[in-house]
Amino acid sequence: MLEKTYDAKIVEPKIAKIWEEADAFRAGAGAEEGAEAFTIVIPPPNVTGSLHMGHALNNTLQDILVRFERMRGKNVLWQPGMDHAGIATQMVVERQLMEKQIHRRDLTREEFIEKVWEWKAESGGAILNQLKRLGASADWSRERFTMDEGLSKAVLEVFVTLYKEGLIYKDKRLVNWDPKLLTAISDLEVEQQEVNGNLWHFRYPVEGEVFDPENPKTFITVATTRPETMLGDTAVAVHPDDERFRHLVGKNLVLPIVGRKIPVVADQYSDPEKGSGAVKITPAHDFNDFEVGRRHKLPAINILTVEAAVALTDNDDFLAGLEVTPERQAVWDELDGLDRFVARKKIVELMEAGGFLEQVEPHRHAVPHGDRGGVPIEPFLTEQWYANAAELAKPAIASVREGRTNFVPKNWEKTYFDWMENIQPWCISRQLWWGHQIPAWYGPDGRVFVEKTEEEALSAAVEYYLALEGPWKAWVEDKLENFKPGEILTRDEDVLDTWFSSALWPFSTLGWPDQTPELKTYYQTDVLVTGFDIIFFWVARMMMMGLHFMDEEPFHTVYVHALVRDKNGQKMSKSKGNVIDPLELIDEYGADALRFTLTVMAAQGRDVKLDPARIAGYRNFGTKLWNATRFAEMNDVARNDEFWLNDAKLAVNRWILTELTRAAREITDGITSYRFNEAAGAAYRFVWNLFCDWYLELLKPVFTGPDEAAKAESRACVAFVLDEIYKLLHPMMPFMTEELWAETSGEGKERPSLLCHAAWPSPDFEDQAAAADINWLIDLVSGIRSVRSEMNVPPAAIAPLMVIGANTATHERLERQASAIKRLARVGDISLVDAAPKGSAQIVLNEATICLPLGSLIDLTAEAARLQKELVKVTEEIARLHKKLSNEKFVANAPEDVVEAEREKLAEYREAQEKLSVALTRVREAG
Repeated sequence: MLEKTYDAKIVEPKIAKIWEEADAFRAGAGAEEGAEAFTIVIPPPNVTGSLHMGHALNNTLQDILVRFERMRGKNVLWQPGMDHAGIATQMVVERQLMEKQIHRRDLTREEFIEKVWEWKAESGGAILNQLKRLGASADWSRERFTMDEGLSKAVLEVFVTLYKEGLIYKDKRLVNWDPKLLTAISDLEVEQQEVNGNLWHFRYPVEGEVFDPENPKTFITVATTRPETMLGDTAVAVHPDDERFRHLVGKNLVLPIVGRKIPVVADQYSDPEKGSGAVKITPAHDFNDFEVGRRHKLPAINILTVEAAVALTDNDDFLAGLEVTPERQAVWDELDGLDRFVARKKIVELMEAGGFLEQVEPHRHAVPHGDRGGVPIEPFLTEQWYANAAELAKPAIASVREGRTNFVPKNWEKTYFDWMENIQPWCISRQLWWGHQIPAWYGPDGRVFVEKTEEEALSAAVEYYLALEGPWKAWVEDKLENFKPGEILTRDEDVLDTWFSSALWPFSTLGWPDQTPELKTYYQTDVLVTGFDIIFFWVARMMMMGLHFMDEEPFHTVYVHALVRDKNGQKMSKSKGNVIDPLELIDEYGADALRFTLTVMAAQGRDVKLDPARIAGYRNFGTKLWNATRFAEMNDVARNDEFWLNDAKLAVNRWILTELTRAAREITDGITSYRFNEAAGAAYRFVWNLFCDWYLELLKPVFTGPDEAAKAESRACVAFVLDEIYKLLHPMMPFMTEELWAETSGEGKERPSLLCHAAWPSPDFEDQAAAADINWLIDLVSGIRSVRSEMNVPPAAIAPLMVIGANTATHERLERQASAIKRLARVGDISLVDAAPKGSAQIVLNEATICLPLGSLIDLTAEAARLQKELVKVTEEIARLHKKLSNEKFVANAPEDVVEAEREKLAEYREAQEKLSVALTRVREAG
């Protein structure tokens, strides 16, 4: 006998241990030889990470697909693993070292990397155990790490191949530079923060004019939020069609403080409607300006150090072409070495003193910050390694256009195309120690040699230099005579962007570049489940690399799920204090309740508004199934292998089997079409409404009655349907269903397999006549119950039931189901009449009108007054909310979640108004 209550804290670790000991999730487990493969690669979480709600949703949906396909008999691999998370991991270890007063630079690179591996062994990877708590059925024996030897081999192969194909190269371009971490970072690691700042309007004098702050003809006004960057200005841009500046195009301005002559250029980038219409151009410190600079062949002058301090006096690019006067030198000396924000204040003071400051305007704007370092990033001109993303993107674009890879929902394809068709060179180098060190070595003259090993690079270098005539040949020959490692070649210190190794994940985890059996079986993978925020950074790059190195897309479907927000629709963040910890929810409600809640709310294209109260509600769903199984046990329900569906004679049994067929189809269709919420909704309706609320209730007289044949049939039918329910719910609620499966095997019997390996239901039983009969009964009883509830009829009160206009079929149903109608609807005598008696409430069911004489049971006048009062209150609320939502200022200025909450309230009040109106009409008609 089942325990009285389900205890997730006891059951979940027990079931997890059973799965682990049975090796239940290894690749191909439960599949027959030659079965079709189904593969998903997990988006590798950071080794530093811990489970958050995004992970919980993402991995729940993956696990549903994996468990579903495993039960359908496929050869399933869910490939798990972790990302080495370059910056994040390095920061964690650096912080630990700083607690011991050790700076990273106090160690050699090799010593520091050894410390990172020690940290990983002790603390890294906690998230994988957290995923196991969620119920993730990955093949944990195949866990991979992006810094593993095998994956590192793949990274080297790809880098060297792309370099030799001309698709990887070095270039001097702008990057997102983190002056705290001293490295380039990706766009994904940049977060925009709204700040209250200023817009400074500066006057730049026209060359040859006597500068007069009162005479606009002698200067052009430009505006900036970053005054310090003006030291690196090399032009001012105006729109080609802007008549105000046409006479100045091609002429020079004189840059205040610096004295540099900078041209006025005509460029579409300038917006005549914005500010003065003229824009200062600083190619080395602004991404848009960099592109303008390239179009007009402007010099790019970096005026900051890597720590974001001003660098002028030893800066050849800054000093080039300048006339150095004692006055200017004094100013430059004063600015040199100042932090960028200190220099900002000083420059504003100097501009004001010289009459070049026109105005200062308060300005709220977004400032990009590094998400790890937490400081404003700088667009920074530096030499880095790049991949030719535009070339790699071409086949990846064609793949989606031609339907070989599909996005679900389809609207994400537009986002993919918008980015891919305007793709920029991919900066793949990072100034870190933790990561895949770039396999490039530099000779004495700076020439680069890219090979997989230092030995291969040295061999290529020696061959190159010995073929030369001149000093380098002699120098290399001399070094070779007394050879010491590291004397001829120096290795590039940079490491690769973490996304570079992640881009290889679908095939590197399967053993590539070796042609392994796993690679042959499980590539291409089937579906990638991901959030929209990494379509560019990961999905697109996996497409590029998969097509380039495997000649096949890495997956045929990309399912993009929505965000998990708080119950008010706000994005979760530590600063807002609204972060919900999934592990706390698992502790409180169990993994199944959390999983089912996320599934039922995972509608395509709609963010999940997570309220713990909803999880409590869906925990009750699990309790309902548990109690239904206990009820079955108490009524001697047991599996009967000789039960044949077509042998069922009772209409109620034939009805539930018909409904089971429909539910199984709906759940299957929901999962295969990635409409997970529809699958969960179909399961919920069938289990809670049809099976528990109606089927078991309708069977109670059978179980207590004298007909032993009916009892035996019903017991076998209940056992069969429960087994199918466990299977259908298993992908969504794996722990409880696996426990119920094991506990209901029958006395002295064992299940032939774990539930996770049981065959997925594909029932095809249909009896439309029985279904119509019982569904009519349900509609009738539900209608009567609604009327009783609306009209406040006391629960114990019994009213007669009168039927007008019943045809022969309805008459027969009334006779056949009379006892069930009386018991479930709490009515007395059932009779056919020609007209409704006074004081009757009426409902229409098919061709018949159902009458309930209630005049003697309730005060119809008082009830009408109560309903009228409620209706007035609700109508007033609707008017108030409608007025509020019609206010354009409110809709435009109020937070989005507040507006959405008001709209939801309005919808709820309108629904209540409709119900109250129907109820009031019934009472008035009855009176």
